[in-house]
Amino acid sequence: MRAALRAAPSRALRTVRWYLREISGTADYERFRQRHAERHPGEPVPSRKEYERYRTRHREENPQSRCC
Repeated sequence: MRAALRAAPSRALRTVRWYLREISGTADYERFRQRHAERHPGEPVPSRKEYERYRTRHREENPQSRCC
């Protein structure tokens, strides 16, 4: 019981950290970096700024419906 009570705050902090990384886009960029390294070994990984430009351009060129 005591171990569970001690683990609760750290679990809550991990959850908050995960949530903030997801809504800020940090997790997306890290997943992109990982995929890029796997698919294009030896090539330089685009910076976060370059990634954001690409992502914005892609969204503008390929609009998707956001229906229910």
